[in-house]
Amino acid sequence: MGTDEAYNFVFKVVLIGESGVGKSNLLSRFTKNEFNHDSRTTIGVEFSTRTIELNSLTIKAQIWDTAGLERYRAITSAYYRGAVGALLVYDISKHLTYQSAERWLKELYDHADPQIVVMLVGNKSDLASVRAVPTEDAKDFAEKNGLLFMETSALESTNVEAAFNNVLTEIHKKVNSKEASRGSVGAMSLSNPNASPAAAQDEKKPCCKNL
Repeated sequence: MGTDEAYNFVFKVVLIGESGVGKSNLLSRFTKNEFNHDSRTTIGVEFSTRTIELNSLTIKAQIWDTAGLERYRAITSAYYRGAVGALLVYDISKHLTYQSAERWLKELYDHADPQIVVMLVGNKSDLASVRAVPTEDAKDFAEKNGLLFMETSALESTNVEAAFNNVLTEIHKKVNSKEASRGSVGAMSLSNPNASPAAAQDEKKPCCKNL
């Protein structure tokens, strides 16, 4: 999506969290507006893009879906490098996936830029009847750790757009603020916003050096 367009910024965003919380379906819902009921466990890392308009700028989001299973942890840790945004996902109906959020957050901060924008995402809000994680508890955890927070449903397409767009908006604010380091990997401004697609392809290569 958006491969034939020039863009002003490229933002690398990672999806993290336990296996089975719906990271792959959040990605496919946001990038392709699709939901796969038979989605299989991600092996290693999957990657997709979407281009959005934000404040009259064209922003290309490179979204990396990292495997939640322990045996793939060493493979995926390198992919945090260069990320300027992260969605830390848990399943509102499975408390264990929420309990592991602190560990995922530590791993993220161990490998990613300290300025990274992080949103805690309670997915599967369509399963409210079997909710195991109170919304207020998750909100409190997010506030204490300086995270954004939202509950989503990839199945019903609830708040998926809002979650990604909020993260991308916050990243853009940081890029424009004194807090963001100049020349940050993963967030780059094209010298010519009307550059040809070929030039755009060349510009994004540094962002994808781990491919």
